[in-house]
Amino acid sequence: MKAVILDAATLGDDIDLEPIRGEVDTLDIHATTAPEQRQPRLAGAEVAIVNKVVLDAELLAALPELRLICVLATGTNNIDMTAAERQGITVRNVSAYGTGSVAQHTLMLMLALANRLPRYQQDVAGGEWQRSPLFCLLGHRTLQLSGKRLVIVGSGELGRAVARLAEAFGVEVIFAARPGDETGDPRPSLVELSASADIISLHCPLTEATRHLIDAPMLARLKPEALLINCARGGIIDEQAALDALRAGRLGGLAVDVLPSEPPRDGHPLLDALGEPLNLLVTPHNAWISPEARANVVKLTVENLEHWKSNR
Repeated sequence: MKAVILDAATLGDDIDLEPIRGEVDTLDIHATTAPEQRQPRLAGAEVAIVNKVVLDAELLAALPELRLICVLATGTNNIDMTAAERQGITVRNVSAYGTGSVAQHTLMLMLALANRLPRYQQDVAGGEWQRSPLFCLLGHRTLQLSGKRLVIVGSGELGRAVARLAEAFGVEVIFAARPGDETGDPRPSLVELSASADIISLHCPLTEATRHLIDAPMLARLKPEALLINCARGGIIDEQAALDALRAGRLGGLAVDVLPSEPPRDGHPLLDALGEPLNLLVTPHNAWISPEARANVVKLTVENLEHWKSNR
């Protein structure tokens, strides 16, 4: 059985791929793969292992021997699932591989925004502390987490992990109803919770129901000192509207680990704003990248291979 990894570089060069090799007869490993390289590299392969490489219907139709696609991530939006099913190709993804890593990153962003770290770092770099008549700087009002309300959108394993960490700081945690299913969910909706939220953290998938879930009208409902964190998917926040609110003092802080297009080769308004005196943090979709999480992706992929071989 031949397997091909098309974008091994997405896991980093410090992760051992040998456990995958032990499940197949032949394993070809490519660090990255350009669109025109996909078909020749997958020719004759029974298993394709990918993270972000697109496997569309046209490509799948040209690969009659392909029987299994292992996605090195949770999202399968880069796979034409309908075409795969039509050709009898099984698709397996991995989930909950980076819960600890992403939860830790989320709390890091929360703490940094609460303590106005971006603003104070800018002040120190600009010499404000050195020129201060006092021993400290007091110019930016911080937020003590204890006793504050965190509203989490997304009550899966990741959202619950963030809740546990936040509760250790004395935060009151409330889960919002599932967007798009508010009438069938006994929990209060985000709209109902928005005015009382001190912090909103997003851990839900990007769907039609969650696209621009945080838009200008929603932002207008928030406390002006509220913090907004997105470690889910770009596009759940209307980033331009959030940036406008931050600039206008109608939002206390904004942190995102994701953007609608990644990498953002054509730029993005949030990236352009990083030099401004704002309580703003942008991290490069790296909440998940702890070595433990990336090794777990390999472990779960091996389990997917084992399960598929035992049931084919």
